[in-house]
Amino acid sequence: MTCLEINLKKLEHNYFSLRNRLQPQTKMIGVVKANAYGSLSVPVAQKLVDLGMESLAVAYAPEGKKLRQSGIEIPILVFYPQTENFEEIIRNNLEPVLYSKRSWDGFVKAVTVSKKMNYPVHIKYNTGLNRIGFGPDEIDWVLKNIETGPFEVKTIYSHLGQTESLKPDRFTDNQISTFEAIMEKHNAAATHKPEYHLLNTSGVFNYPDYHMDWVRVGLGLYGFANHPQWNDNLAPIAELKTNITQIHEIMKGETVGYNCGWSAPENTRIAVLPLGHADGLSRQNGHGKGAVMVHGKKAPIVGNVCMDMVMVDIGVIQCKEGDEVVIFGNGSRVDDLAENTGTISYELLAALSDRIPRVIKK
Repeated sequence: MTCLEINLKKLEHNYFSLRNRLQPQTKMIGVVKANAYGSLSVPVAQKLVDLGMESLAVAYAPEGKKLRQSGIEIPILVFYPQTENFEEIIRNNLEPVLYSKRSWDGFVKAVTVSKKMNYPVHIKYNTGLNRIGFGPDEIDWVLKNIETGPFEVKTIYSHLGQTESLKPDRFTDNQISTFEAIMEKHNAAATHKPEYHLLNTSGVFNYPDYHMDWVRVGLGLYGFANHPQWNDNLAPIAELKTNITQIHEIMKGETVGYNCGWSAPENTRIAVLPLGHADGLSRQNGHGKGAVMVHGKKAPIVGNVCMDMVMVDIGVIQCKEGDEVVIFGNGSRVDDLAENTGTISYELLAALSDRIPRVIKK
């Protein structure tokens, strides 16, 4: 059976590996957006709460609602709240990130209608990533509206663009300097000092002097840190496995797959596996760019990846129909598979289809 096995013991290992690197006062926001990076958000979130995670974060309101419905009570940030979901955010006691005048004004209206004063929010500044966030030149507007707004501002933060780059990195240093100036202005204007955060997983490893009050850990919880040395401290929690559906004897010169995508250079054997690009195994893995593990030996993907099937060259590997095959996990890292196809582990993990059953290993 094709399945994605989620190992909660490895999640626990990653949690403490990251936690033990932090300054004593620094708290953690566990990022469980995109179904916990393609795994299974509810059991992952529940495990993180049990371990002591202080807060969770999702991308959009429906993800947070799902966690609330599962019984999770700790604070949940919504990184990219959309105006049409503000009422849903309030109903489910989620904490939106306000990142523009439009988002601010819209949430003021929603909170006023709900009659819930001192509603917890977070403020994001754009210091150079140029995705979302107030510009540094809008800080006076933000400070003025904090005074009159119906909000409790819990944290103020920004997102660095390339925390995995070798130091010194001028772009990152400029972002840090910009955020420090923002912090200085907020501290000077605030009755109570706000809390701040700047770092993701790579930043936890690469910028220990800037752990601040919080860090946002996403990919690291799932076993990756965008650097081989940092990866050694973490354990990938997900293993994608399947079984051989059929084996064909292929003669030299015969072709395999759509558009005669691969021609056998010699007599060989081809194993057909029951997953394809509809399951999230990108077509970019075809033509030998990707490989799977059959009884611990590498078998390259040949021809074009089909919607529901993929073919691999097993050559002289001793195996039979029904035998287990590892797409990534034990013996094959997902970031290596991603690199071979010109993408990143985030994309490959998040793209895994709901058609693949998730199995929790405790």
